[in-house]
Amino acid sequence: MHELAPLHPARRDHLGVLTDEVGIHQHAIGSSPDPTHGYCTDDVARALQVDLLHGRELGWEVVVDSAWRNVRFLVDAFDESSGRFRNFRNAGGSWVDGEGSEDCHGRAMWALGETVATAPDAAMAEAAALLMTKALPATSSLSAARARSSALLGCDAALRVAPSSAIARTHRLLADRLVTSFRPRDAAAWPWPEPSLTYENALPTHALIVAGTRLASRTMVDGALELLDWLIAVQTAPGGHLSPVGNGWWPRGGERSQFDQQPIEATSLLLACDAAFRATDRGRYRSAMERSYAWFLRRNDLGVDVAVPARGACHDGLMPAGVNANEGAESTLMWLIALEQIRALRGERSSRDRARIAHPAIHPKPDHLIAAASS
Repeated sequence: MHELAPLHPARRDHLGVLTDEVGIHQHAIGSSPDPTHGYCTDDVARALQVDLLHGRELGWEVVVDSAWRNVRFLVDAFDESSGRFRNFRNAGGSWVDGEGSEDCHGRAMWALGETVATAPDAAMAEAAALLMTKALPATSSLSAARARSSALLGCDAALRVAPSSAIARTHRLLADRLVTSFRPRDAAAWPWPEPSLTYENALPTHALIVAGTRLASRTMVDGALELLDWLIAVQTAPGGHLSPVGNGWWPRGGERSQFDQQPIEATSLLLACDAAFRATDRGRYRSAMERSYAWFLRRNDLGVDVAVPARGACHDGLMPAGVNANEGAESTLMWLIALEQIRALRGERSSRDRARIAHPAIHPKPDHLIAAASS
């Protein structure tokens, strides 16, 4: 690989700009929040995941108020009558009528599961577990691949620390349905399970690797790795950098969209490769993680910075002539998640390197060397 992209301090400046007493505004005009579009549950769930990551890096006292605000938002978003999470809230704080999307529900479940697994606040973890349990029946009926994937990752996270027969049943059901539905129909002609590469493409492979690992299903893991390998290959430019499919998508047999490249594509691929690396210990997945991170920092098709590390912000996309000037919630949160995942990756690697130096492997001398030394 080329020299690693620089690692930056965790900064929450732009999160503070985008966030008020209700939650994080979903859109921005330039670097200023755009209140006309209000808030969405997807972004609040992602913001909670960032709080959990920043609690590890900056200290829990720095993020605890933000984390509780985000948990309260998810509690308020839950519609008792439908068992689903509502998605949109206007600038005045009122919920917009209509059932939330499946993706919104799955994203909320993922954030809640991570809260159960990693929040150092016992009351917060308990509140998240209670809300997860209430949302399980509707979770079982999800049909969209990405919604199932997010919810599956949330169930897996919760099961790491809180064995629950209800969550385990939902986890198994989601895994079985996802592996059945998300498989190529004609791999020789088009290796991807869907008719187009669209958005957050690596998410289902991420979920299947994690679920297959928990369920000890080599078939599930290997199938997901094959899809991920193809996704990595087709999104690696001849120069070796990441070139995600743009926001115009890539239909089977059609023309691939180069721009508007979205931060969520880089981060979803990074997270999937992290799961693959942990499942296989293959260095190519670690390299793909680093390429995904480096996309934010000039190693992309235009050689420009997409992230603004000094403020903890990120532009909304890579366009044909440069970056999208807006710095909305999703893009900023994707940068902050990518940064902390790479920080953890490099920290773990450094720890292993230090351990090898402190405790070098002892190899017996070949017989001919032993004989020479004793003569």
